[in-house]
Amino acid sequence: MSSRRSVCLEELAWPEIESALENGTRTVIIAVGSIEQHGPHLPLNMDTLDGDELSRRMAVEMGDALAAPTIRPGCSGHHMEFPGTITVPPETLMDVIRSYCRSLDTHGFEHIVLVPTHGGNFGPVKTVAPDIARDLEAAVIPLADLDEHKQLLNEGLSKAGIEYEQDVIHAGAAETAIVLAIDEGLIRTEAIESGPEGDISPARLLSEGFKSITENGVLGDPTAATTEAGEAIIENVVEANVKQVTAERSAT
Repeated sequence: MSSRRSVCLEELAWPEIESALENGTRTVIIAVGSIEQHGPHLPLNMDTLDGDELSRRMAVEMGDALAAPTIRPGCSGHHMEFPGTITVPPETLMDVIRSYCRSLDTHGFEHIVLVPTHGGNFGPVKTVAPDIARDLEAAVIPLADLDEHKQLLNEGLSKAGIEYEQDVIHAGAAETAIVLAIDEGLIRTEAIESGPEGDISPARLLSEGFKSITENGVLGDPTAATTEAGEAIIENVVEANVKQVTAERSAT
């Protein structure tokens, strides 16, 4: 392994990865992010930033895992009315996931963990994971329960003392808090605006697009976010994910 003890696959040289595999590092974590609008105050790579952070922290916490480069872009057709968003069809995303997994399986990784961080990617990940698993020697572990993921984000806010909960999360308190915790310099504080709250139809968002409900691309109130809440959210998601992966690995 590198003297810097990086857990990020892309930062290592091939002999270091070979050495890691020989010394028991047999799990690799693949986040599945996006390049899409996140309101006027957050960067387009918010879901990718989140994926990078979650996979890296999970690998550190597990102690015998590496974090692969986050896959991007994702399935973001419902954000295409906002400039800069890049989307791919679900079939394309699933093919990329297959290629990632096949490559890493070839190198000897025995457990491949899929971590979607964008809502539109959870379905494709859940769909493709069983097909990939049938074709590989490695066990494929998808962490693709969207309702559970949203619950973990809301729980993180609550743990930080912020009683603010959303059923549909996008560019509001939770995601703004996450970026605050990762790199607050990426937030355009002067451009923070609230968006619609209350009963929002996910089906309408997907069929008619985000702009049919929110002109600025935001759902909820980003001003409720704090750095402490972002850290609590990340820790909550990492803890739950590592617990699930540990259980799945023990069962295989």
